[in-house]
Amino acid sequence: MKRIGILGGTFNPPHIGHLLIANEVRYACDLEEVWLMPAAIPPHKVAAGDATAEQRLRMVKLAVADIEGLSVSSFEMERGGISYTYDTMTQLVNDEPRHEFYFIIGGDMIDMLPNWYRIDELIKIIKFIGVKRPGAVNTSDLPVEMVETPQLDLSSTLIRQRFLEGGTVQLLIPPAVEAYIREERLYGSSTSSK
Repeated sequence: MKRIGILGGTFNPPHIGHLLIANEVRYACDLEEVWLMPAAIPPHKVAAGDATAEQRLRMVKLAVADIEGLSVSSFEMERGGISYTYDTMTQLVNDEPRHEFYFIIGGDMIDMLPNWYRIDELIKIIKFIGVKRPGAVNTSDLPVEMVETPQLDLSSTLIRQRFLEGGTVQLLIPPAVEAYIREERLYGSSTSSK
């Protein structure tokens, strides 16, 4: 069986924290690949002025280009609608019976895990890998394998704010993602950086 990690999220935009987590978990858990999977319509977060689903998918593709073991899955985008992990993973497990899936979540999501849609059924079909996040409790009574990674207190919200204010995003997102954001004028960005 091929061991595949799934890192879901809005990736609005993707940043080095996402890449660091995916890469660290891949090595710590001996996964063959980690798929970054942007949500079509996330159940928790929708804000006016966000990048479109297609733009978020493009940014993730740019972010993982040339990083061994990391790739992009457009599975949720192709399916469309609200993205619940149970629905996504049930279909993936059925479509890919030769893969063993590990769903990667941050500390903030670990804290909310008991409230996830159909969580009792979900934990029977996939394994959860948890990554600590500053300011979160980072524990659960549910089965979550914790992985120690370097912790960055970095969020897509901070990066969107930096673009809006004309601040620097250097070293926070891959250069190709920054160039795309400026080219598309996302998040109130201008075509030049400071």
